Amino acid sequence: MTDALKRLSEEGVAIWLDDLSRKRITSGNLAELLDQQHVVGVTTNPSIFQKAISEGDGYDQQLSDLAARKVTVEEAIRMITTADVRDAADILRPVFDATGGQDGRVSIEVDPRLAHNTKATVAEAKQLAWLVDRPNTLIKIPATKAGLPAITETIGLGISVNVTLIFSLERYREVMDAYLAGLEKAKERGLDLSKIHSVASFFVSRVDTEIDKRIDALGTDEAKAARGKAGVANARLAYQAYEEVFSGPRWSTLENAGANKQRPLWASTGVKDKAYKDTLYVDELVAPNTVNTMPEATLFATEDHGRIRGNAVAGTYEQARAELDAVEKLGISYDDVVQLLEDEGVEKFEASWNDLLKSTEAELQRLAPSEG
Repeated sequence: MTDALKRLSEEGVAIWLDDLSRKRITSGNLAELLDQQHVVGVTTNPSIFQKAISEGDGYDQQLSDLAARKVTVEEAIRMITTADVRDAADILRPVFDATGGQDGRVSIEVDPRLAHNTKATVAEAKQLAWLVDRPNTLIKIPATKAGLPAITETIGLGISVNVTLIFSLERYREVMDAYLAGLEKAKERGLDLSKIHSVASFFVSRVDTEIDKRIDALGTDEAKAARGKAGVANARLAYQAYEEVFSGPRWSTLENAGANKQRPLWASTGVKDKAYKDTLYVDELVAPNTVNTMPEATLFATEDHGRIRGNAVAGTYEQARAELDAVEKLGISYDDVVQLLEDEGVEKFEASWNDLLKSTEAELQRLAPSEG
């Protein structure tokens, strides 16, 4: 057993778990991961909740009560998911207090069907923050074009945000800009900037999956040499952008007013291709002031055989740019890939949400009390 997770934490990487279920909360497993695996945060998404609610009977009592009250399926889902997030937030509260609000965070996503509706996204973010009612919650907003002004408005209201589904470097810069604009709004409103936190979830493995698929279709030796490099290269260049933005004059003004940097969060860090080491997206993205949100399998793989060798991002920008350029030279369009991934990301979360609606509706019907 290595102490790779401890080393990772010492290098400035916050370890968050990309999973949540009621069983994980009630069994004591979540508390155990905090205690033994250096986990300091939790992220959720519609897919995670769909899986949690459709497996096992951990939600039967609450579903039975909701069925008796004849609530709508949408309301049932909100009651169930916010209950889990609230309970997880309470378990993580000591971490939140110990880190001055930086970690100990639990993320919950706005309804993905609102991804292209700015006004509805802001309204949903406010509603979720009110429903969960815990200071260590992050509201997840997708980085779509409509999501960007929603991020600014939500941050401007003093609500902390996890920006999700970021694939491109250009969009990432827009996300950081939206965050700074939100802080400026909050400052104008006289809010305490030190209480507002944000992470920007930059997706990694899906970039490799899509680009590798196109590389394999080309089939040349030159193409094959570029396999499995784009995801890490893209993330490293995102960190370069982060360093630039959060050392500029616009940021300095906000920092002097007590603002917190928006940390890059490496998302989608479970390795999808068996040809690659299963800790690839942890080992190669070690950098100060970042978050790595891991599925449980990746967390334990890192604990067992992760190779944490200090900062793995510093000094790599030239190489990373060359690796992305090599992909472009093969005729694979970066812009096309990242737009497709964003569109697919929203569609996948919508599909999971619709599955969640269906399975929850079926459970409500199953547990509905007989009339009379």
